Amino acid sequence: MKKALIIIDVQKEYFENGALELVNPIPASENAKKILEHFRKENGIVVHVQHISGEGVPIFVPGTQGVEIHENVKPLQGEKVITKAFPNSFRGTDLLEYLQSNDITHLVIAGMMTHMCIDAGTRAAFDFGFECTVIGDACATRDLEINGQHVKATDVHNAFLAALEFFYAKIVTTENYLLS
Repeated sequence: MKKALIIIDVQKEYFENGALELVNPIPASENAKKILEHFRKENGIVVHVQHISGEGVPIFVPGTQGVEIHENVKPLQGEKVITKAFPNSFRGTDLLEYLQSNDITHLVIAGMMTHMCIDAGTRAAFDFGFECTVIGDACATRDLEINGQHVKATDVHNAFLAALEFFYAKIVTTENYLLS
């Protein structure tokens, strides 16, 4: 089993002063950094996914600070960076081809937002035949609202991780992953 780390959308747009600030993005990014450092130490394959929006979309605007990958997980020279315009990291990108060309069978996934790009990317990865592990505390999301009802970020995060664990992925903490 050959693994790759996929860090999805840990971008400044989601942090303080960003246009779409999440709940607790710093701790999530620090945990993603720990996993990233582990993969780098093991000379593992790392893929950074960066969302860049199309024309007319007010977030992740090309050329703005918001699209920049956060300092905690900045790519190193030689690490693959994939840009995307949709929640699913595979849609319209060369991610699948890159992973297949490196004989990857297992993805370790971290990033933002749990309820959107982590969910979409994990489900797509599973459908493409990858075994998936999501580092739950290396992901973050935000409060949502539906039909006038407020849903706290903690509940959104836990519900989406529980749904993924039901069929699509193993969900673990940073500590448990690093100890395994």
